[in-house]
Amino acid sequence: MKCASTSRRMTNSAGGSDDGAPRAIVAGHGDFAAGLVSAVTQITGRGECFVVVSNRDRGALEIESALLEAVEQAGARIIFTDLPAGSCTIAARRVLRTRPDIALVTGANLAALLDFVFQSASTPAESAQHAVEKGRAAIQAHGGGG
Repeated sequence: MKCASTSRRMTNSAGGSDDGAPRAIVAGHGDFAAGLVSAVTQITGRGECFVVVSNRDRGALEIESALLEAVEQAGARIIFTDLPAGSCTIAARRVLRTRPDIALVTGANLAALLDFVFQSASTPAESAQHAVEKGRAAIQAHGGGG
């Protein structure tokens, strides 16, 4: 399966190309990003939409360098991170200073990534916002006995 197209052009505006190349970076603590992408692959077969970056054994500048390298190599224009104030998000915000064409989604979850691989929004900002809405809607609390 291929990543959902975000444009009719060969290189799409939301990042990556229409040939199944990565469209986004998923970054987080430890194996968080790899685990999410593994789940996307198992459910949809579309894990190739993402490049995984971990902060494991990396300092702040190393995380920033890894993100920038991943963005440049993949052509992705969206970065998903785990924690809004975590090291990957801080590094991603520094990347955005020099790459304003990149959209950042913090607090990424499986629902957001699943939505992302199937959508066909026309810009990185639209793709990011749509994924945020789906990810937010998937979070619910039940029970509690009170």
